Amino acid sequence: MTTPIDESMLNAVRAARRERIYRLVRPFQEFGQTEASSGIVIIIAVVIAMIAANTALSSYYLDFIHHHIAIDLGFFHLDTGLQHWVNDALMVIFFFVVGMEIKREVVAGELSGGRKVWAPIAAAAGGMVVPVLVFFAIVDDPTARQGWAIPMATDIAIAVGVITVVGARVPAGLKVLLLALAIVDDIGAIAVIAVFYTDDINLTALGLTVGLLVLVYLMNINGIQQVPLYVVVGLFAWITAHESGIHPTILGVALGVMTPLQPWYRSTALPDLIQALVRRIRDNEIDPDVEHAHHERVGALLTMSELSENAISPLDRIEHRLLPWSAFLVVPLFAFTNAGVDLRGGALEEAASSSLALGVGLGLLIGKPVGVTIATWIAVRLGAELPAGVTWLGVFAVGLIAGIGFTVALFVTELSFEAELLLTQAKVGIFVASVLAGVIGLAMLYAASARLSER
Repeated sequence: MTTPIDESMLNAVRAARRERIYRLVRPFQEFGQTEASSGIVIIIAVVIAMIAANTALSSYYLDFIHHHIAIDLGFFHLDTGLQHWVNDALMVIFFFVVGMEIKREVVAGELSGGRKVWAPIAAAAGGMVVPVLVFFAIVDDPTARQGWAIPMATDIAIAVGVITVVGARVPAGLKVLLLALAIVDDIGAIAVIAVFYTDDINLTALGLTVGLLVLVYLMNINGIQQVPLYVVVGLFAWITAHESGIHPTILGVALGVMTPLQPWYRSTALPDLIQALVRRIRDNEIDPDVEHAHHERVGALLTMSELSENAISPLDRIEHRLLPWSAFLVVPLFAFTNAGVDLRGGALEEAASSSLALGVGLGLLIGKPVGVTIATWIAVRLGAELPAGVTWLGVFAVGLIAGIGFTVALFVTELSFEAELLLTQAKVGIFVASVLAGVIGLAMLYAASARLSER
């Protein structure tokens, strides 16, 4: 005789199944929610690219990154390799997220005012200027000097990953300094790309791009929330930006900065509205009209969902959805398609002995920490404040970690050179300096943390 299974037993079985699934999925969710994890994925992508480029897989790797993809819309035609699609199209998503991060920090974050804002601004300025001076002091070839902006860049994802390795022993203020420095660094790098790495300008296409940005602004201030409309306008803006001669990634930054930081209404009103909807759901539980009660409950839940979503600013909502795609797909794919340098046949020795590799490498490894430390010291002498718990050894360590320059440095390298030899030399300088900066910076972070704990 079969024993009847009551509802409580079924619920217990379902709960146990959900718990097993949750325990299985949770580590992956937690991994995906940390910025440090993105840095790990980027490093893995770089390692795979280097292995592929220096083994029998080299021909397959080159075929993959140079595989042509064409689109023809009648009024716009583009036929180019995968690497260029990643650099000119997918990286717009990365810079869009960067633009949103910049806006948040400037409007409501560490860069929003007060004396503490000047320390990271000064640190970033010094960390951009001194590496360029080091580069020019070493590199004298006019063609190679086109890459002067390469050592300016900081890879925020990998930098955060390195500082996270030390764990809770790192003062929160030091992490704040690094993040704020990296944001200002991004602003500087974007400005440099816009001004110095822009081709001949097509004024008609540029005017259309500006007009489409104005349209996005008008849509924002008039409360238009339909995402597909913004996607369509954004795609047309990318086409006109591409045709204008400015790099399309600048468009991504502009759209990110234009994204509203304020929600459509204040979240303080949300609790009362939610409570009213909860009462409505409970009242319909005793409604004898089952169909009517069902529609009322569904309506209340949909309203609750819409209210909750609109209580979050468009910037926070969009960033929450896009950040995983940017961090775990776009940037690693960019690293994979750009980091594969063939070092066989004496290429490594030739690159290492070049002034370009030396200028890029020493700009990142020496110019960054020296520039960050000196500029921060001057700012503090003039009245700026360091974040709590930050020592000068910690500042120098942050400067070293800021010398890790994968993503944006590789991006500027691709904009600077077409010759394969110069590309290889610059990338060797980036890789060697970034590895050394990460290792030495990590050791100094441990030392700074140990000194702080002894106090």
